Amino acid sequence: MSTTDQPLRQPEAGDALEILTADHRAVEQLFDAFDRAPKDDLERKSTLVQRACELLTIHAIVEEELLYPAAREAFGKDDEKIDVEEAYVEHFLVKTLIEKFTQLRAGDEGFDATFRVLKENVTHHVEEEETELFKEIRKAGVDLVKLGAKIEARKTELQNRITEVATATTH
Repeated sequence: MSTTDQPLRQPEAGDALEILTADHRAVEQLFDAFDRAPKDDLERKSTLVQRACELLTIHAIVEEELLYPAAREAFGKDDEKIDVEEAYVEHFLVKTLIEKFTQLRAGDEGFDATFRVLKENVTHHVEEEETELFKEIRKAGVDLVKLGAKIEARKTELQNRITEVATATTH
């Protein structure tokens, strides 16, 4: 059974890594829904891509602002920071692909291919994060409940900003 076949479970009360792992599962479900969408259902594809890009953007921001700095601080020595530096570079690639969707529309040449490449990059990143970086962070003794509260607050703030922008442009 793959991780995407499992029902979404609620993260433990405020554990930062559980919250971020739940985000990973949510994005994987969007990727799977896109893969199952009929080729000609452009509205569905467009909606799935938009939602995935929103989730990934919020997720990347909270990791870069909160998780990665906490990891760097906890790790201390340079050899373990390599995972954090690689994560930043992988985020850059994902954000570059997300940016392409400001010009691409469902049905355009390259739309589906760009989303498949985004999926491949995110899947690789998630696998490394969950099998390596998250384990190192947990071992390093980071206060994951305190960090989780900051992550939830920032995610809410970012989601509210997206909602404000969306509703302002529809009125």
